[in-house]
Amino acid sequence: MTIGVVLLSGGIDSATTLAIANDRGFECYALSFFYGQRHAIELEAARKIAVSASVKEHRVVSIDLSEFGGSALTDAAIKVPEAPTTGIPVTYVPARNTVFLSLGLAWAEVLGAHDLFIGVNAVDYSGYPDCRIEFIQGFEKLANLATQAGVEGREFTVHAPLIELPKADIITKGLQLGVDYGDTVSCYQPNRDGEACGRCDSCRIRREGFQSAGVADPTRYY
Repeated sequence: MTIGVVLLSGGIDSATTLAIANDRGFECYALSFFYGQRHAIELEAARKIAVSASVKEHRVVSIDLSEFGGSALTDAAIKVPEAPTTGIPVTYVPARNTVFLSLGLAWAEVLGAHDLFIGVNAVDYSGYPDCRIEFIQGFEKLANLATQAGVEGREFTVHAPLIELPKADIITKGLQLGVDYGDTVSCYQPNRDGEACGRCDSCRIRREGFQSAGVADPTRYY
């Protein structure tokens, strides 16, 4: 069976991406990160999703991006915006997906895997530069230049199966594959019980996605 390393945040997109990788016949190894974010409840969500998906192994790696700050998600002094903003929002975490994919690449090379999965989306997203197809293509090129496997001809592929899908289509696809979105957490500032604020960008995009898909939203709000 072909091995796939799947980045798993605990949100809608990564849960759906894991389900897609499973459906495509990959033996999935899930990788999550405690990176100094505002809350760790998303990691509890990731653990539930990994168990439900029967992954071969789920690892949680600690890296402290709050040492650098620069984002409302890693710096308590920066407030999470609760109104629509223009440009790249302060919830963008500098180089986050580059760091995450690099660590996923390292694990993949150790496992002998050549496929990485990430749930980035360039349609219903907040303007993050590391959610664009150009970034995915660029990282795949880097992966094949910067690794022993790549230079020896065992090339890597970075899969971003959701990158051009609206949130409603992502939700519909996940439900077809049996994803329980009640286990997922999307909010930038949930409480300790995993209940969502209902006001941040991520909550808005999630709520609109379920509305557009015409299915009940299992999100719990505080």
